[in-house]
Amino acid sequence: MSDWIKRFLPFVSLIALCMVIAVLEPKFVSAGNLAGVARQTAVITIMAIGMTVVMVSGGIDLSVGSMMALTAVIGAIAMVAGAPVLLGILVCIAAGAMFGLVNGAAVAMLKIPPFIVTLGAMGIYRGIALLVTDGKAVVGLPNDFGYLAEGNLFGVMPIPLLIVLVVALAIHFLLNNTQAGRYSYAIGSNSEAARYAGVRVSRYQVMFYVILGALAGLAGAIESARLVTGQPTAGEGYELRVIAAVVIGGGSLSGGQGTVIGTIIGSLIMGVLANGANLLGISSFTQQVIIGAVIVLAVTFDEFQRRRLQTAV
Repeated sequence: MSDWIKRFLPFVSLIALCMVIAVLEPKFVSAGNLAGVARQTAVITIMAIGMTVVMVSGGIDLSVGSMMALTAVIGAIAMVAGAPVLLGILVCIAAGAMFGLVNGAAVAMLKIPPFIVTLGAMGIYRGIALLVTDGKAVVGLPNDFGYLAEGNLFGVMPIPLLIVLVVALAIHFLLNNTQAGRYSYAIGSNSEAARYAGVRVSRYQVMFYVILGALAGLAGAIESARLVTGQPTAGEGYELRVIAAVVIGGGSLSGGQGTVIGTIIGSLIMGVLANGANLLGISSFTQQVIIGAVIVLAVTFDEFQRRRLQTAV
């Protein structure tokens, strides 16, 4: 399969999926429904963009869902205690960055496989969130906080979509126009070769996990604003959807491949699929089967591509 087809396959798939759903259910193309899709996919998309940076560098983070919930709880507690809304959002982002630092340090400094580190972190962060709240939602958030998830800029653009665009532009610039971005692809392709070339691999690996953590914190703030509570059980299963968005968008579980645009398209494919299934009255159980099948197909395609490249070498 040519690189051209591989590059545009996710985009073509998204267009075809939208056309099929629009034919079966015309309500899909209404402005209100499309705005709803944008809001619903914003949280996953923001974390998936951060995951792109980590996966391009050869890492992975299974704790993003739990991390998002814990940062949302911490931010909610701060706002209930009297912190202004903006400070509460910054607390979420700072807490996420700190958790990303812990994950990154364990992976880069202690040389523990990312899968093991973040699998353990997934349970730890979720457990702390449940312990701190006694398993109950944090309520009493300021009314203005809801604007972060439900507000519109100039009455047109949903605020979550605006945040996604800003994050996407920043990370796209990082990956394509900075030394750190070039190093992320080099580390993901061959970390030992990058190290021999003088790249301080550990330092950059930690930085990439911190970026993902900060974006998970931002996503936690949006999710908390959407739910109008700090939910310790929020984000369960999100890690699978986040990783799937990256892979469906052309990213590789083996590292060295992935783009922000591809990840956004991958996230939209999953969001449109879920929205279309709801409009068509397909049960949530069947939706899980369909989304699971799409994820398996995407990972299978990635594995096929990796083996093909190895054979070519």
